[in-house]
Amino acid sequence: MTGQVRTVDGRVAGRRGQATRQKLLECLGEMLSSSPYRDVKVIDVARKAGTSPATFYQYFPDVEGAVLEIAEQMATEGAGLTQLLEGRSWVGKAGWQTSQELVDGFLEFWRKNDAILRVVDLGAAEGDKRFYKIRMKILNSVNNSLTDTVKELQAKGKVDKDVSPAAMAGSLVAMLAAVASHQKGFQTWGVKQAELKPNLALLVHLGVTGKKPTK
Repeated sequence: MTGQVRTVDGRVAGRRGQATRQKLLECLGEMLSSSPYRDVKVIDVARKAGTSPATFYQYFPDVEGAVLEIAEQMATEGAGLTQLLEGRSWVGKAGWQTSQELVDGFLEFWRKNDAILRVVDLGAAEGDKRFYKIRMKILNSVNNSLTDTVKELQAKGKVDKDVSPAAMAGSLVAMLAAVASHQKGFQTWGVKQAELKPNLALLVHLGVTGKKPTK
């Protein structure tokens, strides 16, 4: 952890306090994986962390405040998704590899953070601007890079001038997010993970370049 960590009343937390605070966040994160968000109570988080509700309230105003902290940390990590597109080629076989690695990285990030992302999606859907901003921070890391990619290909005459880079990128990112959050659902349709990835990558490649990939 970097920077100063403060308690709810503004005091700077010492090393032991920071460790306790992080332990509470980790325990809450584990509980979100197995319990509905609305069912998680402060006393249960504190008990799991081996401390008291009073200690929890030293660091967080309520469960939602702690959840937002986890979500912010996750969103910061999610900003790194832009690295999947930085300096990458979309021409020839390299383009097919780029689309595959984007899909791999996006789906893996969603799987890793499935529990907290479900809470973020719920909060955003209910109109909570704090959760909405976190969701958009994650999606923007890919959306902005994809928009730039389509613009660059358009400038080189490789993408039709009638294509809207922002609309195309936004549509692809929304598709990736929807598929990523529905990964378990594909199994009920008889679609294996090994089948999902290349077909999703194909759609991404078609959307970005307007061409079938060279494999």
